[in-house]
Amino acid sequence: MSDPGTTTETTVGVGGAAESTDMVLNIGPQHPSTHGVLRLRLVLDGERITTAEPVIGYMHRGAEKLFEARDYRQIIVLANRHDWLSAFSNELGVVLAVERMLGMEVPERAVWARTLLAELNRVLNHLMFIGSYPLELGAITPMFHAFTEREELQRVMEEVSGGRVHYMFNRVGGLKEDLPAGWLGRARHAVAAVRARMDTYDRLVLGNEIFRGRTRGVGVLDAATVHAYGVSGPVARASGVDFDLRRDEPYLAYGELADVLRVATRPEGDCLARFEVLLDQTHNALDLADACLDRLAELPPGPVNQRLPKVLKAPEGATYAWTENPLGLNGYYLVSRGEKTPHRLKLRSASFNNVQVLGELLPGTLVADMVAILGSLFFVVGDIDK
Repeated sequence: MSDPGTTTETTVGVGGAAESTDMVLNIGPQHPSTHGVLRLRLVLDGERITTAEPVIGYMHRGAEKLFEARDYRQIIVLANRHDWLSAFSNELGVVLAVERMLGMEVPERAVWARTLLAELNRVLNHLMFIGSYPLELGAITPMFHAFTEREELQRVMEEVSGGRVHYMFNRVGGLKEDLPAGWLGRARHAVAAVRARMDTYDRLVLGNEIFRGRTRGVGVLDAATVHAYGVSGPVARASGVDFDLRRDEPYLAYGELADVLRVATRPEGDCLARFEVLLDQTHNALDLADACLDRLAELPPGPVNQRLPKVLKAPEGATYAWTENPLGLNGYYLVSRGEKTPHRLKLRSASFNNVQVLGELLPGTLVADMVAILGSLFFVVGDIDK
């Protein structure tokens, strides 16, 4: 019985003889690991891919339209969910846009706490891909280690927010509430425990010659293509594009962390370079978290939010805020008509641009390398479909 996911296209030549046969192969739309529901339509010439088309939209929820029917407090729950591995960072971008529209200053304690939690969320995001990418190539053991480390940090994130995945801890004007008593010490212990075991991935994954053979020189993405498609985050930096919003246009407390923040880059642009950048960023995010914990320990007790009116209305106008999310640049274009709901809130999600480049990367490669290339782009399909 023929596979319903494949078709053949035959060209008939002079005299009715078949000249060539191309196979059209559908990859998906099953749920591949952590990424979400994605379909790839590949045209094959033997074992080699000739064209590739990402087919998206299977998870579309219309969040941007729903923003228009929710007030400025309620939209946080919608923004929280499109990249389920970066929930805190998603909330953060929306509240930064609203605060910019209101001209609102956030208490210093909230600024440092937000920076700390954003970096812990970055580690959680990266650990998922550090574990799942080798899994997609056939190595199951790194996934067990990654979930062990994630649990250390999930525990402190759950304690502070009440949520394990969708934290809902940001508020317009600051945070939901102050950090629990003794939480800084427990968070410091969790960060130290994760850091102490991070060399596992250097030995177990990067030190594995099979992993290196499957990823070195595969799926090379050059800097010109990065710029043409708007690719960002660790994928772009692995192609030599030295840009990180936290350093180049600092927000939150990143301007005061310039001596700790290190922007990891690689010139190769292949699957291996993308994994190495992700691993380097995880190490640095742990260092940034420690620096934030030190600063929070020095700050005197104080408020973590601003008092807001019962009905919050943003003045008429438009603004744009962007953040260096774990997967790349997220942008938030907010338009207000002076009402309690946004007139328009457009999301620029990192995963959408990063996956577009598959149409350039996959042609000319072998089917066997397709999963290695796909997984190395570190995307979440909900972040594409919004």
